[in-house]
Order: sequence, then structure tokens, then C-alpha cells
Amino acid sequence: MGAYGPIPKRSEERRRRNKDDGPEMIQAPSGGPQDLPDLPEPDALWHPIASDWYLSLRDSGQSAFYEPSDWAMARYAAHVMSQVLLSERGPNGQLVAALNSVMSSLLTTEGDRRRARMELERKKPAGPKLASVSPLDSYRDIAGG
Repeated sequence: MGAYGPIPKRSEERRRRNKDDGPEMIQAPSGGPQDLPDLPEPDALWHPIASDWYLSLRDSGQSAFYEPSDWAMARYAAHVMSQVLLSERGPNGQLVAALNSVMSSLLTTEGDRRRARMELERKKPAGPKLASVSPLDSYRDIAGG
């Protein structure tokens, strides 16, 4: 895991770029990698939230950097998460903290990735393209305003 403390800003949100604040930021595409290894499916007995979390890692950009041992750790984390969610006694604080630590080491949140100096490129919205304002400027000039 990266440094502790406040979460660094995304590179496009920074104003000053002349200060060297550690290793260079790694840019990775968002979305799952093309060459995923054959991964086991979620256990049918897992809680749905644990299954969803495990499956979401396949579609996450940081998984391009995962090794087989990372996938094994993710499967272990999903199993523990499922046990916590299915427990009749409710969540145990120490167990939840340990689970958060494992999830953090897998860089599952944006804050974890930024602390590790990794950014996922956000996909640009594919919305409609806005019209140019130059015709409006011409009409305003003609109207005298």
C-alpha cells in the first residue's frame, strides 16, 4: 500500500505540477483487462454482495496488474466478506478492519490507487456534442447587441 495521510488529488485536479512528490503516477485504462487468466467463479454459497465484489474486480482497471496470488487473495477476501455478511452475530470490528486492509492492498478504492500512485483513466461520456456558439455570436453582431 502507498503512503498514509490525505488522499492525493487526481492529476487533472492538481494546479502545481513542478513539485516532485514521489514516484511518477501510473496511468492505466479503466475497465477490465483483455487477458484475464481463467478465474474460478464465485462460490454459490457466498453472500450476493461478496459475489458482486469479486466479480467487479474482473471489470476493474487495476486488475490488469494482478498476479495469480492477488486473485487468490481476492477470493479469500470474498469468502471472509461472505462469512461476515452471513453471520448471525453481526460484523466483528476487528474482522471488518482486517477485511478492509486486504481490500485496500488489492487497490479496490480510488483512494487506495491514488496513494499507490495509480490512476485509472476515466471514460469520457458519450453524450451529445454541443453546438458551436460562433453562429450565435454572428446573430448577436447583426442584431447590434
